Amino acid sequence: MPFTPDSELDLLFPPEHIPDNVRQQLHSDLHIRPLALTDYQRGHLSVLSVLTVVTDPGEAAWQAQFNALRAAPRTYYSIVIVDKITDRIVAVGTTFIERKFLRGLGSVGHIEDIAVDKSQQGKKLGLRIIQALTVISENSGCYKTILNCSDSNIPFYEKCGFEKKENEMAKYAPTERSRTPRL
Repeated sequence: MPFTPDSELDLLFPPEHIPDNVRQQLHSDLHIRPLALTDYQRGHLSVLSVLTVVTDPGEAAWQAQFNALRAAPRTYYSIVIVDKITDRIVAVGTTFIERKFLRGLGSVGHIEDIAVDKSQQGKKLGLRIIQALTVISENSGCYKTILNCSDSNIPFYEKCGFEKKENEMAKYAPTERSRTPRL
């Protein structure tokens, strides 16, 4: 499959939000851009599967989720790195902007779902995704950018400029309830 340029894609947000200095640090065979409506076909879910079990909802449901994210402008910024030779996704990540009532109606950027295909790990792609998402968060006016990670990933995120702060707590909904939204 030949490489598809940004101009031919239906993107989640304008590609200009991704900083040029991050683009320039990638190998010439790689391209960083916003998530596209056709990225289901480029292996988006298979890259995410390096994080956890990923249930494939089918392309139509995946596209409906993409459109739901896009319906909240200036909130969701999912980016991908694509191998130009294969036109396949090799790395992904998202930041979403939480608008608050405190700190003078401030905003916080939350980085989520950083994943790099196993065949591409060790090439600083995760670092490039984190750098791009952090700049997007800061350019969105966020007073801080936060993320959760396992203890084993703390050294990586410290290299990206993050510091360990406080603790994360989680409460998971019962499986049957978490699949169907009630609101």
